[in-house]
Amino acid sequence: MKYLIYILFCIPSVLFSQDDLLAEIDVDSIQNDYAIAAFKGLKIVNFESTKLVAKKELTFVVSHRFGSIENGFDSFFGLDDAVTRLNFIFGITDGFNVSVSRSSFQQIYESAIKYRIARQVNNGFPFTIVGYHSVLINTALEKDNLPKLEFKHRVGYTTQLLISRKVSTKLSLELAPTYFHDNYVALDSQDNSQFAMGFGGRYKLGKRWSLNADYGWHLNRSSDSPFKNPISIGIDLETGGHVFQMHFTNAQAMNTNGFLGQTAGDWGDGNIYFGFNLSRVF
Repeated sequence: MKYLIYILFCIPSVLFSQDDLLAEIDVDSIQNDYAIAAFKGLKIVNFESTKLVAKKELTFVVSHRFGSIENGFDSFFGLDDAVTRLNFIFGITDGFNVSVSRSSFQQIYESAIKYRIARQVNNGFPFTIVGYHSVLINTALEKDNLPKLEFKHRVGYTTQLLISRKVSTKLSLELAPTYFHDNYVALDSQDNSQFAMGFGGRYKLGKRWSLNADYGWHLNRSSDSPFKNPISIGIDLETGGHVFQMHFTNAQAMNTNGFLGQTAGDWGDGNIYFGFNLSRVF
C-alpha cells in the first residue's frame, strides 16, 4: 500500500478580501461551470484544503494552538502551554501559491508550494485536485542531547495530493494521500519515510457557519509508537468577508509532519487542544 502511494506522488482560516468572500457566501455551487467555495478556509482543520490564495494576494495567517485542556486550572486549560504558527502565503497566480512559516512547536521553519492541477466542473470533471509540497527545518534539536546531530537531521519533507468534491451546496469532502519524511525520528523502529491518508469535510450549518472535521490515518506507524492518529473538529465563521476558524484536536503541532507523525493527545483521555486561526490579507 505504501509503495503505491509513493508511486502516486512521483507521477507528474482564514481571512480573505471582503469583496471576494462576500460574493462567495451566496454563490455556492457553480461559477463559469466551475464548482466554487468547496472550502472557505485554506485549511479544513489540520489538513490543507483545496482553496488557494488569489493572484497577487498576500495572506498572513496566525494559528494558535493552546496546550492540553486535561490539566484544567493547573495550566489554565492549556493557556500556559500554547504554541503559535505565523504563515505568509502569496498567490503568484490564482492557481499557484508559495508560503513561508515559523512555528514555536519545535521552532520549525517551513516553506511550501500549493498549486491547482484540476477543477471540479459542472456536468464534467468531478473533483478539484491540488498538489502541496513542503520542506521544514526543526531548529529545536540540541547537539547536547544528540551528539551525532547534523544539519540534515533537522530537515523534513511533505508531499500531498488534495482531492476534493463539492457534493452539494452544503457538503464538501476531501481525500489527502500523503507522503512525509523526517531525517530524524525519535524511535529507532519508526521508518523515516511515512505514509498517511487524510479525510476531511465541511458541512454548512447556515449562511455563514460551517462544521469542519478531518482525520489522518497513519499507514506505517511503528507498533511501539506512543503517537496517535490526529482527529479534529472545528467551526468556520464568516463575518463581513472574514473567516475565523476555531477547533478542537488531539494534535498540538500545526505542520503536516508534526500532526501526522507526532500527535500525542488522546480524545478518550481528554488530552485535546483548542485552537484558532486569524488572518490578514494585504
